[in-house]
Amino acid sequence: MDADIAIEFDDVVAGYGDFMILNNLSLRARRGKITLLLGPNGAGKSTALKTLFGLLSVRSGRIRLDGRDITGASAKALLVEHGIAFVPQGRNLFGQLSVHENLELGGITLGMKTTHERIPEVLDRFPRLKERLHSAAASLSGGEQKQLEVGRALLLRPKVILIDEPSIGLSPLVVADVFRLLRQLADQGTTVLMVEQNVKSALKMADDAIALESGRLVLHKAAHELLADPHIERLFLGGAQPAAAAAAAAARA
Repeated sequence: MDADIAIEFDDVVAGYGDFMILNNLSLRARRGKITLLLGPNGAGKSTALKTLFGLLSVRSGRIRLDGRDITGASAKALLVEHGIAFVPQGRNLFGQLSVHENLELGGITLGMKTTHERIPEVLDRFPRLKERLHSAAASLSGGEQKQLEVGRALLLRPKVILIDEPSIGLSPLVVADVFRLLRQLADQGTTVLMVEQNVKSALKMADDAIALESGRLVLHKAAHELLADPHIERLFLGGAQPAAAAAAAAARA
C-alpha cells in the first residue's frame, strides 16, 4: 500500500437493491489532497461517496482507509472510529432549531463537554454563523446553511471529508468561499473526496480528478492537466462522444 494513499477502492460492486451502480470500481485518493469525482449523470459519483460512508453495502470488493480494511463498517463507526465525515447533497439541517443547537447535534457522538469546547473553533471559521448563532437554521441563506453543514462536520475534526455537490443553490461568491475552505483543510492535512457539478471551478482548486462512467474508473489525472483538456465538457455532461472515449483522449494528452 502506497503510504500517500488515504482511500482505496478495490473492485467494488455496490448499488440499490438488484441494480448495481458501481461495477468493479477501483480508485485511489491521496492523503491531504482534494480528489474530484466527475462524470456524466448516473456514472456512480454520489454512490461512491455513500458506499465509502457505509450508507450502501459493498456487494463485492474491498474499501481501505490508510491501508486498513473498512469494508462493511457502519456510518457511525466510520465517523467515530475512522474520522470520516460526510456532507451530503442538499440541505440536511434541523430547520426549526438554532445554529447552536444544530452544532450541538452534529457533535452528539463527542459528548456535550467536548462539543461545547469545539464549537468556538468552528465559529471562528464562519463569522456569519457566529453572528446568527441563535437564529433558526431555516432562516439562514443558502450559503449560510452550507457553512453550517460543513461546520457540523468539522466539529468531529475529521481525517477525511466526503462532500457531494457543495455548490448547489449557492451564489458564485459563496461557492468560492466553500472551495477556499476545502483547499485550506486539505493544505492542513484533511483528505477531501468531492463530487461537484461546477467542474471547471472545482478543478482549479483540486489536486486530482477521477472520471467515472457506468460505475467504473475511466480516467485518473492531475486536476490542472485535465482543466485544459478540450474533452472535459463532454466527459462531464455525457455528450455525443462517449465519456470513455473522451477520457481515453484526455489520458493520452
